[in-house]
Amino acid sequence: MSATLGYFGIRHHGPGCARSLRKALDALQPDCVLIEGPAGAEALAVEHLRDAQLQPPVALLSYGVDDPQLAVFHPYAEFSPEWQAMRWAVERGAELRFIDVPAGASLAWQRARREAFGAVAAAPDADVGEGEGEAASPPEELADDAARVDAVPAEADVSSETAAAEDAVHAHHRDPLDWLAHAAGYADGESWWNHMVEERGDGEGLFEAIAAAMGELRENAELRNGLDPREELLREAHMRSGIRDAVKQGFARIAVVCGAWHVPALTGKATAAADKALLKELPKLKAAATWVPWTYRHLSSASGYGAGIDSPGWYEHLWRHGGSQGRTVGWFARVARVLREHALDCSSAHLIEAARLADTLAALRERPAPSLDELNEATLSILCNGDDAPMRLIEQSLMIGERIGSVPESVPTVPLQRDLEAQRKRLRLKPEALSKPLELDLRNDTDLQRSELLHRLLLLDIGWGRLGGAGRSRGSFREVWELAWQPAFEIELIVASRYGQTVEQAATARAIERARQTERLPDLSRLIDRVLLANLPGAVEAVAAELQARAAVDADPLSLLAALPALANVQRYGNVRNTDAAQVRHLFDGMLARACIGLTLALGGLDEAAASDARETLLAADRAVELRDEDTQTATWRGALRQIALALSATPLLRGLATRLLFDAGAFDGEAVARELSLNLSLGAEPLEAAQWLDGFLNRNAAVLLHDDAVWALIDGWISNLGHEHFLRVVPLLRRSFAEFEAADRRDLGVRVKRPVGAAPASAAQSSWDAARAARALPLLRELFGLSAVGDAHER
Repeated sequence: MSATLGYFGIRHHGPGCARSLRKALDALQPDCVLIEGPAGAEALAVEHLRDAQLQPPVALLSYGVDDPQLAVFHPYAEFSPEWQAMRWAVERGAELRFIDVPAGASLAWQRARREAFGAVAAAPDADVGEGEGEAASPPEELADDAARVDAVPAEADVSSETAAAEDAVHAHHRDPLDWLAHAAGYADGESWWNHMVEERGDGEGLFEAIAAAMGELRENAELRNGLDPREELLREAHMRSGIRDAVKQGFARIAVVCGAWHVPALTGKATAAADKALLKELPKLKAAATWVPWTYRHLSSASGYGAGIDSPGWYEHLWRHGGSQGRTVGWFARVARVLREHALDCSSAHLIEAARLADTLAALRERPAPSLDELNEATLSILCNGDDAPMRLIEQSLMIGERIGSVPESVPTVPLQRDLEAQRKRLRLKPEALSKPLELDLRNDTDLQRSELLHRLLLLDIGWGRLGGAGRSRGSFREVWELAWQPAFEIELIVASRYGQTVEQAATARAIERARQTERLPDLSRLIDRVLLANLPGAVEAVAAELQARAAVDADPLSLLAALPALANVQRYGNVRNTDAAQVRHLFDGMLARACIGLTLALGGLDEAAASDARETLLAADRAVELRDEDTQTATWRGALRQIALALSATPLLRGLATRLLFDAGAFDGEAVARELSLNLSLGAEPLEAAQWLDGFLNRNAAVLLHDDAVWALIDGWISNLGHEHFLRVVPLLRRSFAEFEAADRRDLGVRVKRPVGAAPASAAQSSWDAARAARALPLLRELFGLSAVGDAHER
């Protein structure tokens, strides 16, 4: 008795396909359901599909056991036909099998591409979560196949206008559905498929029509997609072999659920012998699989996912509200809720008018019910008054959606994942797809532990949280984070598991490894700051020892100074975080002392670019010493600055800066500053050097000019006595120096320049006083302040 085979060509993540597929499966009642998915992973799927905690969107994650960075995602939403097929098989007790190539083959292809094109070009985008096909994308369907053309490098020698025109034509038909769409009068294949399949509900004879259309396209359309033809042949051969195996095992009714593009190849005349010979070349790597949460944002085409859809939230709405009337009303009800939650006007009358407009537009376009295009046009016109801003809000909240899936605790994970999940539950940190602010008070123990967890994850290159600007000011006990969970972090956790079984162990080991790989002292000092924020005592000790060893042999004073700011930053959090910063303070003091010894020599003979960099280093070091706030270190630093200010061998820019820093700190009085001004701005000084000294002394701050008459007089006299030729040489540098001032300061300087030499500052303009007009305001003022009217007569 021969088996009854039903081929159901679907679009991945299509609600119309999913609804029609459920109906077709009910009609066929197969005892075996074959799905285009990674062979060998069906056991994991069946094991957890009965668990209510497995809530889509989720993805099957397959990764290399020996190289976890090789990974393949197979995402599923509630409205994905494959998900519904799996659910149907489990609910009815039918055999469930995946028939695409095993994940190990996809990983081997991915590694080959990475080796061929380089790790940067072929590595998966951590923010995209792609599946097999590029670096890590799921099995691709019709529209997805051609979308991958972007991954193929363009030919370097194609430069003629003819070739460019041909490329434009083929790019226009990149999606195979475009051929059918244009023949039917639609702009593109996406809109045609949505109208004909996804938005029409249960389609009678849908899969037969899809199979016929795909057969015509594969036979006649000139398609240039980005797929490796060899990989496609192997995939389709493996699927045909899976179908033959099911037939041989005696199943009476077999349902084959696959991407629509593959149906003609699976129903063709390829022989078993040919497929067997072809599959001998199938590569394979050792792989492991698990379920991971997914998000609608990563299911969308905007994320870069090859099989992505434009509006996952709309597709979910189509799946749950198949009827045309309920679909329209339900959608506008959701739109109204979003607008009202954001304090935007949306009355019942608005909703009624919007629904009527959507129905009218659908009728004019000869559509049985409004599609998303009509609903959006009505929303923009009626509810948003033509304003795009609310539409962007609706797009993010509804059309794409904020949903994130969940997986059962019984799903196989590495110990590091289990530890992170336990900490998330204990600290009440819920992973969410959209960016959410989190404000932490570090005086609170729970918030302090949350901060430490997020900093530890950052050390593991898992950017669940991004530290905002608040909380960075000195002495602050607040931190503001932006949290957004990405599915690709699951891969990063698996990769990081080689460092340890807990987040603390892994972050410590990774920090120590990074310290040994880091070459620059400033990077090492910043790493100490990071491990202190993450509260990793073991890492602090190891990184500090590495920094001390490197500093002992580093003879560059500027390199030592550049490492100080990050060390001084420990002072900011030391008390709030209850960290022992004694070792770091010892490092700071030793590095400052060594830097000050040879600093003057290091600042001599620098060109303009090097001097500018050194200025930033000195300013940062000055702030670091101020933050250290110890008399001994302050005296050491000011002694070094005094040597720089008085050493004629140092670069003029930096001598001027040192003078200004000492003046601001009160270490140079007005007489000493006047002496340095007279010396460096004298007529005998080379004009360009004098201008550079002045640039350093002004230090992008006009306060000394505005409030110190002696300094003003010296600089004014120097500029006034410059010769014409020398003035022209100096002007560009002076102009650049003064351009750094605030606009208000420049305006005040202009007012002061207009004042005659020796004239006192102009007093405030004397306003004429009209006693009669002022008296008329007194009764009202007394009433406002509750005062009695006694004395009015006397005042009059």
